[in-house]
Amino acid sequence: MPRPLVLSVLAAVASLALAVGSPGRASAALTTGSPAPEFTAQAAQGGDVRTVDLKVALAKGPVVLYFFPKSFTQGCTVEAHLFSDHIADYQKLGATVIGVSADDIDTQKKFSTQECRSAFLVASDPGLTIAKSYDAVLQAPQYANRTSYVIAPNGTIVYSYTSLDPTLHVQNTLAALQALKVK
Repeated sequence: MPRPLVLSVLAAVASLALAVGSPGRASAALTTGSPAPEFTAQAAQGGDVRTVDLKVALAKGPVVLYFFPKSFTQGCTVEAHLFSDHIADYQKLGATVIGVSADDIDTQKKFSTQECRSAFLVASDPGLTIAKSYDAVLQAPQYANRTSYVIAPNGTIVYSYTSLDPTLHVQNTLAALQALKVK
């Protein structure tokens, strides 16, 4: 391959990585101390559909709100398994876990049982309204970015993390919840 073409391809790949976030990137658009946008949405847990309301969830304790690109994809399945494997840890810290993607509610019903193992709510955000309010949208606007937030009971964001790598979201949000508990 001619050198100018190789450089052009490398430049394009680098700009794409910056546009969608590199796996190690640890930032989100809404920062610590920002008010968490309120929302209600259809959500599924264990295949049952109900309405999830952030304000109601926060009345019970902190909320871990995590956005993911698409149900049943490899990274999103890994992330759902990790959250479900650690749901008891979240419960010990008094936290509610809510996953959100653009998938329709029928898809979320299946995903909630198969990949989330009926452990937590998975909300449907087909127009990405919630994701947009949390600045959690990939450059390709049909997908939410992989972004996790920890929201204190007073509605303030106390932690945010964005990375397309699904492996650290659980560890990081648990650490943030532990720090919140210590305060």
